[in-house]
Amino acid sequence: MALMLSLLSALVVFSYGHGGSLGCNLTLNHDLVSRENFLLLDQMRRISLSLCLDDRKEFRFPQQAVNGSQVQKTQAISVLYEMLEQTSRVFLTKESSATWNMTLLDKLLTGLHRQLEDLESCLVQEVGQAESAAGKDPTLAVKRYFLGIRLYLKQKKYSDCAWEVVRGEIMSSFSSLTSLQEGLRKKDGDLGSP
Repeated sequence: MALMLSLLSALVVFSYGHGGSLGCNLTLNHDLVSRENFLLLDQMRRISLSLCLDDRKEFRFPQQAVNGSQVQKTQAISVLYEMLEQTSRVFLTKESSATWNMTLLDKLLTGLHRQLEDLESCLVQEVGQAESAAGKDPTLAVKRYFLGIRLYLKQKKYSDCAWEVVRGEIMSSFSSLTSLQEGLRKKDGDLGSP
């Protein structure tokens, strides 16, 4: 319960921060959809994690990829986009459809798609600058993280407990996006600035 309260607190900060502060015309609606997606993930819970203790796994979330003080502004949109796209890929499978309440799953996938559409224009604006940014591409770490999640699900034969562990992990990763946006706000609050 304490974990859930901290995740919800992080979501509130994430959702009600500066709407559109990414410098690429993201609307308050984008923040609302983000909050709705988080709440949908919470509503999708089917079983208690306490029943799945043997299935727990450390997925090694790439915290450095969302640490706003280390990620360059030009890479931040790519990281946000990659997190949402990979999350969508995890839940857009026949195994996922067989596990979750279809109404909630459809709403989640629709919300993720809406957020991706909002970020696409930002991604186009930043692509030229991101290509010239020095250092490693943090989206590769995000891709490896989600590859680990997909391999885990396959290894566990898409069991109910495996899905529950993954659902909780993705909720936790969503709350980590807060640090990325907070770091960006401290750097000017505008991804488009040099």
